[in-house]
Amino acid sequence: QVQLVESGGGLVQAGGSLRLSCAASGRTSGMFTMGWFRQAPGKEREFVAAISWVRTTWVADSVKGRFSITRDNTKHTSYLQMDNLGADDTAVYYCANAPALGELELSPPKYKNWGQGTQVTVED
Repeated sequence: QVQLVESGGGLVQAGGSLRLSCAASGRTSGMFTMGWFRQAPGKEREFVAAISWVRTTWVADSVKGRFSITRDNTKHTSYLQMDNLGADDTAVYYCANAPALGELELSPPKYKNWGQGTQVTVED
């Protein structure tokens, strides 16, 4: 079993930046895709970004140009860099992983292991 722990959330002014981290522990062997999702109050969960074991990336159109995803396989950690944040980015951000044999997994149901989430609040 893999445990995922997010960190780096908080309160930021509009236009500011945050960097979220997702650290994996436990059974970390395997070429997982790491993904980031978010859920705002009253809204459905949104798939935000993903990165494969070999660092192929995908970012949702809603955040393209502002968010970027990276990973450090030696530390079993993925990062979500969020720049030029706006009020619409306020949400709980979750990381998750999916077994993908090195490919980039973009099917949300394939993400089986989830972190507890970290709150991001953007003030105008």
